[in-house]
Amino acid sequence: MPECQNCGSHVTDVYVRGFTPDTVEDPRVCPNCEDMTRDRNGVRETRT
Repeated sequence: MPECQNCGSHVTDVYVRGFTPDTVEDPRVCPNCEDMTRDRNGVRETRT
C-alpha cells in the first residue's frame, strides 16, 4: 500500500496515479500534510 513520504499516512492508488510521476510509488506529501504543499519546484512548508 502506498504511503506518504512526509507523514506516513496511507494514500489510495488513485491518489498516487493522479499526483505522482510514473516512476514514483509513494507521494512526497498527501492531503493530510496540512503544513506542507507541492509546487513546481518540489515540496515546501506552507506559508502562513
